[in-house]
Parts: sequence; C-alpha cells; structure tokens
Amino acid sequence: MSLLVEIRSLSKVYTRGRQKLEVLHHVNLDIPKGEFLALMGPSGSGKTTLLNLIGGLDSPTEGTITVAGQRIERLSQIELARWRASNVGFVFQFYNLQPMLSATRNVELPLLLTKLPAAKRRSHASVALELVGLGDRAAHKPGELSGGQQQRVAIARAIVSDPTLLVCDEPTGDLDRQSAVEVLTLLQRLNREHDTTIIMVTHDPKAAEYAGRTVHLDKGTLAGAVQPAA
Repeated sequence: MSLLVEIRSLSKVYTRGRQKLEVLHHVNLDIPKGEFLALMGPSGSGKTTLLNLIGGLDSPTEGTITVAGQRIERLSQIELARWRASNVGFVFQFYNLQPMLSATRNVELPLLLTKLPAAKRRSHASVALELVGLGDRAAHKPGELSGGQQQRVAIARAIVSDPTLLVCDEPTGDLDRQSAVEVLTLLQRLNREHDTTIIMVTHDPKAAEYAGRTVHLDKGTLAGAVQPAA
C-alpha cells in the first residue's frame, strides 16, 4: 500500500505576545492511501492543529508535510488555497451549510470553483447525495433536515469533487448516538467501498472504533498507535 501522507519532524508554535506555545513537537506520521485514521487525545493535545496542517488550513513552524507527492508546506497561501480546493474535502462538527440553499445547492458549492457547466455540477451533486443516502432529500433546506442528515449533506459536499483526502474534525460531536452511528457507518463505507482516505479527529473512543487505526497525541507528541480489534 503506497503512502499518501508523510509527515516528518513536524512542529507548530503559536506566538502570543512574548509567550510561545508549542502545540506540536517533532511529529512523524505515515498515512497509507486508503486508510481510515482516527486522531485522539485530550483537549489541547494538538490533534485539530495536526488535522489543519495536513489539510492545508495552516502552515507548520518546522518540518515537512507531503501529500500525494506534494510538499504542501512549501506552497504559498494562494497555491495552498488552490491545492485544498482540488485535493481536500472537509467535514466539521457544525456542518457549515448555507441555510437558504437546498441540499443539492449546498453540495454543489465546491464545484463553483471549477469550470464544470451547471448541468454537470448538478449531476455530480445528485450522485454525491445518493451516495450518502439522501437522494430523496435533495430539495430540502438544512432546517428541514435532522442533525445527522445535515452532516451527511456536509459529507456529500466534501466528497463531490472526488478529493484525494477527507479530513473530519469531530464529525459526530454535535449528534445523538444513533445519528453518530449513521455518520460513522457512512464514513467507514466510503473508506472500504470507495477507498477514500479519511483522517478523523475525535474524542470518542466508540467513534474511533470505526477507523482502521487510531493514533494518540499527548501534549503535542505522538504517543502511540492502536490497531482496533477486527
């Protein structure tokens, strides 16, 4: 299995006035293509910072991040924005859907940055909604959907452009247990049936069980890896 993400000696330091806060300390991590990886750790351990660095939302203080052969820490902000649009799908805890748009229109939003004609954009959005089991809710606005359904729309939006990598930050943190199970089962299916590479930050051990591998961060340092039982 080939590597998709290679992280070497990665550090991130934030400066607040005269104070320097090291959030990540010389992290090394390999993520094979097609893996479903869970990042766990206590609050303030650096897991969301690491996710943001892998997804190109932030830049490291030191170290290298290679995704599909691209050294993304070398990219300018403009280049990084283009790279994100083409390579990364984002799923957040609070959905970030546009309340006045239908599910189809919300899913279509990332495609507005492409040269696809309107009919093709709509077709791709429909396929993505079918994939997450919401083809019959395409015309519904977010307020007409449950929390779990809204998160599935957000996942459809994240995968509609066929990204290299899907990054999820606490995707079940705002859901009840049943809705969380539905979302996690969907992510697992995307990984197993479509070979989607997924990196998920979670504080929930039950959510991490859906991943193929779990790594733990503690005070900015990679503490170890756990292979869940089959």
